[in-house]
Amino acid sequence: MEGEPVNVNEFQELARQALPKMYYDYYNGGAEDQYTLKENVEAFHRITLRPRVLVDVLSFMSTCTVEEVASSCNAIRFFQLYVYKRRDVSAQLIQRAERNGYKGIVLTVDAPRLGRREADIRNKMIAPQLKNFEGLISAEVDNDKGSKIEAFVKGTIDASLCWRDLGWLRSITNLPILIKGVLTREDAIKAVEVGVDGIIVSNHGARQLDYTPATISVLEEVVHAVGGKVPVLLDGGVRRGTDVFKALALGAQAVLVGRPVVYGLAAKGEYGVKRVIEMLKDELELTMALSGCPSVKDITRSHIRTKRERLLSML
Repeated sequence: MEGEPVNVNEFQELARQALPKMYYDYYNGGAEDQYTLKENVEAFHRITLRPRVLVDVLSFMSTCTVEEVASSCNAIRFFQLYVYKRRDVSAQLIQRAERNGYKGIVLTVDAPRLGRREADIRNKMIAPQLKNFEGLISAEVDNDKGSKIEAFVKGTIDASLCWRDLGWLRSITNLPILIKGVLTREDAIKAVEVGVDGIIVSNHGARQLDYTPATISVLEEVVHAVGGKVPVLLDGGVRRGTDVFKALALGAQAVLVGRPVVYGLAAKGEYGVKRVIEMLKDELELTMALSGCPSVKDITRSHIRTKRERLLSML
């Protein structure tokens, strides 16, 4: 690829060139047939924009430790938590996050076991050195077949995690708790009932159960179920500022970006990450300007049209 990337998607090829195949396949891949992986992105394409008249001037897996991430820049940080069979390990990680200024805990609830990631099986994926677990958990696994990271997760993650465990988590931290991995109205309602502080609509980047729905396709269902009681965020498939705009129009209060940031980091380090975020921000601001939205709060449901609405309009 010649010259600087001009959009987020172009960082993917640069990352492919920079990373060993095993690790590129790990970050890039999804579960089984990878249907949901493709659908996460393509579902955004089926939502169209409805530009409006401008009314105002536009104004608008880590190989690092908790401590290293905290010292990297001044951004607001949330700690993504997996609950381990050794609950004391989870508790120690939360305490370190609190000491280092993290502002919330994101509890991962869709990974009692690792999804079937066939590229990792073929590559016999080896987990990199996990600095956060030094002295706590060994990443070494005795497994000569398939993905070693799958074997590591199976041996360490607590598959018995359930709604009752929100009480345990509340007992060991005062930080806000967001739950990540919600895809249905029923789970959204239950999450509010048990007292979470926020919900992240997520299918784990399509890396767990294939043929689950694209996150953008179920976002509105979750937003309606929550009824404004807690914030709803979304991840999965965000590649353009127009994607951010569509998610906000459907009720998300923010989006999370995964693979594009990894690609930017792999391709060009810290500069690559900054460019990915800047590109998404610039594209979002342009979309807002051309849609008549002076600020984020002016983005409404009326600014988009879904595939279902287009079909109904033809009847």
